[in-house]
Amino acid sequence: MNFKPVLAAALVAAFCSSTVMAAEPQEVRQQEMKAGGEAFGAMAAIAKGQKPYDAAVVKASLEKLAEVSKDFHNHFPKGSETGYESEASIKIWEDSAGFKAANDKFAADVASVLAALPADQAGVTAAVGTIGANCGACHQTYRVKR
Repeated sequence: MNFKPVLAAALVAAFCSSTVMAAEPQEVRQQEMKAGGEAFGAMAAIAKGQKPYDAAVVKASLEKLAEVSKDFHNHFPKGSETGYESEASIKIWEDSAGFKAANDKFAADVASVLAALPADQAGVTAAVGTIGANCGACHQTYRVKR
């Protein structure tokens, strides 16, 4: 029996699982914020007329935002208040119920917009307004201004 493919698969699995396990909550949430920001930015470019309306881009962006919002609030365990140049405000841990409620509202609004996928630039503009208001409100309360 040739053990090279089995060994290679085992090494890849070990590396992948150790990489996931090694990620700190600050890193995970920063990666998710970056992915969400890129998705929102793609929609904002359409809303501003910088890019033409593209249903596939809008749908992919909303799906990414929905994915990020599912459990974003869970990436703020006690003990992860600092480090990794975190911009998370201590208010997240002082008002965890409010932070979770803000995340839940964001997730619900994204799901609603995704369910009624915007069909044109005007729809994307409205969606960006709704979703952006959630982002702004949360950042205002739960993000450290640098």
